[in-house]
Amino acid sequence: MSDIQSNENQTSLPTTYDPKSAEQKWYTYWMENGFFKAGRVPEAKPYTIVIPPPNVTGVLHIGHALDFTLQDILIRAKRMQGYDALWLPGTDHAGIATQAKVEQKLREEGVSRYDLGREKFLEKAWEWKHTYAANIQSQWAKMGLSLDYSRERFTLDEGLSDAVKEVFVKLYEKDLIYRGKRIINWDPAARTALSDIEVEYKETQGHLYHLKYPLKDGSGSITVATTRPETMLGDTAVAVHPEDERYADMVGKMLVLPIIGREIPVIADEYVEKDFGSGAVKITPAHDPNDFEVGLRHDLPQINVMDEGGTMNEEAGIYAGLDRADCRKKIVADLKEQGVLVGIEDHVHQVGHSERTGAVVEPYLSTQWFVKMQPLAERAINAQNSENGVNFVPERFEKTYLHWIENIRDWCISRQLWWGHRIPAWHCDETGEVFVAKTEEEARKLAGRDDLRQDEDVLDTWFSSALWPFSTLGWPERTEDLKRYYPTDVLVTGYDIIYFWVARMIFTALEFTDQVPFKDVLMHGLVRDSEGRKMSKSLGNGVDPLEVIDQYGADAMRFMLSTGITPGQDLRFRFERVEQIRNFANKIWNASRFALMNLEGFKYEQIDITGELTTADRWILHRMNETARDITRLMDSYEFGETGRLLYNFIWDDLCDWYIEFAKLSLYGEDAAAKAKTQSVLAYVLDRTMRMIHPFMPFISEEIWQHLPHEGETITLAQWPTYDESLENAAAAREMELLMEIIRSVRNIRAEVNVPMSKKIELNVKATSPETLEILTANEGYIRRFCNTSEYVSGLDLQAPDKAMTSVITGAELYLPLAGLIDIAQEIARLEKEVKTLNSEVERVDKKLSNPGFTSKAPAHVIEEERAKQADYSDKRDKVLARIAELKG
Repeated sequence: MSDIQSNENQTSLPTTYDPKSAEQKWYTYWMENGFFKAGRVPEAKPYTIVIPPPNVTGVLHIGHALDFTLQDILIRAKRMQGYDALWLPGTDHAGIATQAKVEQKLREEGVSRYDLGREKFLEKAWEWKHTYAANIQSQWAKMGLSLDYSRERFTLDEGLSDAVKEVFVKLYEKDLIYRGKRIINWDPAARTALSDIEVEYKETQGHLYHLKYPLKDGSGSITVATTRPETMLGDTAVAVHPEDERYADMVGKMLVLPIIGREIPVIADEYVEKDFGSGAVKITPAHDPNDFEVGLRHDLPQINVMDEGGTMNEEAGIYAGLDRADCRKKIVADLKEQGVLVGIEDHVHQVGHSERTGAVVEPYLSTQWFVKMQPLAERAINAQNSENGVNFVPERFEKTYLHWIENIRDWCISRQLWWGHRIPAWHCDETGEVFVAKTEEEARKLAGRDDLRQDEDVLDTWFSSALWPFSTLGWPERTEDLKRYYPTDVLVTGYDIIYFWVARMIFTALEFTDQVPFKDVLMHGLVRDSEGRKMSKSLGNGVDPLEVIDQYGADAMRFMLSTGITPGQDLRFRFERVEQIRNFANKIWNASRFALMNLEGFKYEQIDITGELTTADRWILHRMNETARDITRLMDSYEFGETGRLLYNFIWDDLCDWYIEFAKLSLYGEDAAAKAKTQSVLAYVLDRTMRMIHPFMPFISEEIWQHLPHEGETITLAQWPTYDESLENAAAAREMELLMEIIRSVRNIRAEVNVPMSKKIELNVKATSPETLEILTANEGYIRRFCNTSEYVSGLDLQAPDKAMTSVITGAELYLPLAGLIDIAQEIARLEKEVKTLNSEVERVDKKLSNPGFTSKAPAHVIEEERAKQADYSDKRDKVLARIAELKG
């Protein structure tokens, strides 16, 4: 692109940074040149992330923005570090959620899916998918995500569908998938089965109804309690504990079910808690999972009294056709009238709701397909207890994962939907046999007949998502991508789907690839509003990432999200923080503008950071080197918040507030050689700084970098700054710290007595050692310039002038003779206040060093640092006390 290539010849930036134009320009440039494609450097070590595929149900939210930004930071950094970095994008068909959206759209048009039929409905669903997948791609681009779109996948595409069929058939052949009639979670709104983890339990205010069931022989009755009286219509027994003496003579007798009149037995089963309530429980095998198991043990009938929509069926007798909620009201009234409702009490209990539709979930007897989880779970547990387990970050989530998988139940994988992976099973209605095969042709061969029909159900969305890390790379074919990029390096995802997805990916990968699917899994928290509340439509507190980008720029949003977190913790979204980061971006821009104005005509080949350098030059190289080392270590540990803090402090404080100001002395001076050296250092440090900030703020860093003296096409492929021992300079750091402390102290004193920086002052500096004096002498120009002195004197044996303000710093004492501007009493009060501060610091360090818990456990260098602080604070306190004595004398 001509306008981009011409940047190499530009040495000035516009007055202000325009995020919108930069973002569009650079993303287009990156895409057109294929910079995000993996495989550019075949000999490089691979590094892989597969994106947690967003659902094609709508727009991305701020939680997606956090998730994707963290992945982009990792992949951009690894790409710059020389890895063959693959970030594979894709989307999920999201069975229930997408079907619900499409059906809602059809209802608005006055049509139902049944009016259209399965094939026509699926055409509408695919239209929806194409629209919303394109929207998601557009949003990815707005966020600046460096995805390899050439490898984009969708959970219903042909390759992934092949993988799903392969897995289903293989699990079935290993007797790990079976079809059976069991109690499952039923969503009456979506009319489909749900797995256990698709049910959200909410605390609900309800009632506990106490019902009296009379014995057939008229000898008495048994009282039971229920929260759902409508299910009594399906009761087939009342159970008591075998050791409960109250009911010993009733076991085996028959009760008469009120209203219905059906005779049901009294049975004994250890499931019953004899000390809870009346010690007797009604047994409804078709509407309660525990009752179902009791029913199997006692060979009880299973009477289902509801249809798939939560409406009472013909088994409900006179209540047939009523909605379950209406039936409850009617049956309670009838039970009262019959005199068998002996009490109602308020009762708060946990009620299951469908995660997708919000409907109250019905425990429902139904024929479904299940995965037998115990053998798969055992393998996953064994892997986790070996050296080949997944590394959870933070580590505490490993316990969460293991606890769930150790107590796992069989997984109901069939869904009564049309949108999804059709179950690869064929039924022969004549014989009742079922044949599992990848294709209908294979099923016919197995059956030896043609009169077969495919199972109507589809698979749970998470069944295909569980294969994502390897199916997206071409499995079951042994593709080159699979061989090179699998297993992946890290999964970045929210802690809220550890059961839904993370666990399932692990046990599936172990079963079909003999490897864990990723080395690390980074669990981040949820993005909450500024008050810490979960974002929701009902509260109206959601944040649209595109609106944030439109107002503040993508870089500001990315930096705020990625550096405002600690692993596993929730993040509060605050617009003030985004604004603060936008100001940070402007600070970077303005500093770069200044640098470029002073680099006009300066070429990349001219950069030379060896030879004679100023203290400030040596110091900024040292600080940049330290920062590069530390942020690399922190990013490898996924400590994005701490990485951001270091980058922010280095850029804002060290580079912008200090170094650039110090550099002006050489840049505006008469010494051409010194100017050239500072230009070299400025160009070198700014180039490396843009590289370090690039994974977090890709757009502004590319814009600035392209204007700087550089080599290469793009910062996205520029080499990551690595630690260089030759730039380590502890001496320069000590010198600069002394100079900064002097300048800060003088500015603080000026502020206290209202002497503006524009007014020249006299400054005397007493050094405590010849080494300190040497530093002061060598850097006199900096002190005179930044303290704005009319007179400046430094020495080892200086006496404090009369009526001078004093500041004691490490290695020196500062005297500012401000005759006529200082009140002796006020100065003594100020110094006494300083003594109090120093006393508290000395006391804090003394306490630390006298604590055996600290001195026995802390590393030697940490203890030594504390001792150095102790000596420094004590020395400063003694000097301030001496100065107070002088002033009082």
